[in-house]
Amino acid sequence: MKHLTAPLLIALLLMMSCADNQKKDITNAGKSLYLDYSNSDDQITGGIKMIPIETPKGTFKVYTKRMGNSPKMRVLLLHGGPGGTHEEFGNFDGYLLNEEIEYIYYDQLDSYYSDKPNDSTLWTTEHFVEEVEQVRKALNLGKDNFYLLGQSWGGILAMEYALKYQDNLKGLIVSNMMASAPAYGKYANEVLGPQMDPGVLKEIMDMEANNDFDNPRYSELLMNHYYTEHILRMPLEKWPKSINLLFEHLNPNIYVYMQGHSEFGMTGNATLKDWDVSERLSEIIVPALMLGAKYDTMDPKYMEWMAAEVQNGRSVTTNGSHLSQFDDPETYFSGLIKFIKEVDQGKF
Repeated sequence: MKHLTAPLLIALLLMMSCADNQKKDITNAGKSLYLDYSNSDDQITGGIKMIPIETPKGTFKVYTKRMGNSPKMRVLLLHGGPGGTHEEFGNFDGYLLNEEIEYIYYDQLDSYYSDKPNDSTLWTTEHFVEEVEQVRKALNLGKDNFYLLGQSWGGILAMEYALKYQDNLKGLIVSNMMASAPAYGKYANEVLGPQMDPGVLKEIMDMEANNDFDNPRYSELLMNHYYTEHILRMPLEKWPKSINLLFEHLNPNIYVYMQGHSEFGMTGNATLKDWDVSERLSEIIVPALMLGAKYDTMDPKYMEWMAAEVQNGRSVTTNGSHLSQFDDPETYFSGLIKFIKEVDQGKF
């Protein structure tokens, strides 16, 4: 029996070691890799990549920051403005991380963390479409995983991108943007304007007629009587910090050049004032989600119409406003998450 003791002891130790390794394997197998950056080239930067963009005026870099790691569900976020910032999506961390959907913050050229050549010849939809395509390639996004979400001006850019490069897309999300700048202006002037106090509206219109856009009174009236109704339906003192930072970091040069001064549509010499792809929506065949809002600056009924015009669309109308991810996040994110996952599962 003494001669058997050592071999038995060794066998017992081996069995215990194997069992321990099996437990570790089971634990590791059950561990999500969603937040694992260990094998990525952006681990040291926390997911940040400065991507070089080739333009006719030289090479410039744009800022991106990846959140999470999902091989099948990767969402590139296109902020509004033009000239806005990724801070517009400041609360996405609170909703998408738990769903293990990868999403990528991105400041377009001349916006916040990205280079600012300040060259108006680059402020065109054509340039920005090609910029998005270069970002896509640099991040290895493709038709098996690439969702493009654009909000406001970002929605214009997302639609333009889809009309040229939809073969690269898995899904398209247009958030709070109509497919026609003239239709947007008509809605603002014929529906939203008359809802305001007549005296306030007249004062705003008088200042616009006199090009008195730098008057502090103009901003005061808009913020208190229009923005809190149709941009973000909260008292100004309760606006999230990320949205206040968005306004602080907005590039007014590109904004005025492309969008114009007025919040009642795109006016003056704004380069986007005649933009309209409404008659081309039927060319979009990838799964598409149109996110509208009851109190938005964009007509929610028009957003529903857009979903019917594309070949494979769905609409969700929140009870919020232009930034409805903040004033109705429950409806906004449930609709967004459902769309992304159903497309991924082949159920859309």
